[in-house]
Amino acid sequence: MSELNRIGLDVNKSQNLAEKLNVLLANYSIFYQNVRGYHWNIKGEKFFELHLKFEELYNDLFVKIDEVAERVLTLGFAPNHNFSDYSKVSTVKESSEVSDGTLAVKNILDSFKTIITLQRELLDLSEDADDEGTNALMSDYIRAQEKLVWMYSAYLK
Repeated sequence: MSELNRIGLDVNKSQNLAEKLNVLLANYSIFYQNVRGYHWNIKGEKFFELHLKFEELYNDLFVKIDEVAERVLTLGFAPNHNFSDYSKVSTVKESSEVSDGTLAVKNILDSFKTIITLQRELLDLSEDADDEGTNALMSDYIRAQEKLVWMYSAYLK
C-alpha cells in the first residue's frame, strides 16, 4: 500500500499535484501583476470601462492565488513565493507597460489560454490521485474563466 498524506491521498501523487499547482501559482502571479499594470496604465475612450474590468479581474486573480497556495499546503507541500522562481516556470510572461485596451485584452486572452490549459492538466492529475478537492477547484475556475474568455473575446469584435 502506498504512503498516504494527512488527507488520505498518495504522497507521490500529491507531490506531483503540488509541483503542477506551483506552476499554476507562478502563472497566476505574473498574470495578476500584468493585469494590475493594465489597470494602472490604461488610456483612451474605453478607460472607465476597462479600468473597472481590470480591477475586477485582478481582485479575482488575487483570491485564486491564495486558494492555489493553500491547496499546495493542504496537500502537504510548500507553495513557491518568489517572483524569481515564478519567472523561471511561468508560461505567462511579464508584459511591458500597456496602455492600449485592445492589446491588454489580447494579452489577457492569451494568459487565460495558458491558465485554462494548465488547469485541465491538473484535472487529469487530480482525477488520477482521487483528489476531489483540487479537481473541484480547477473545475470551478475553468467554468468561470471560459465565460470570461467569451466576454473579453466579444469586446474585441
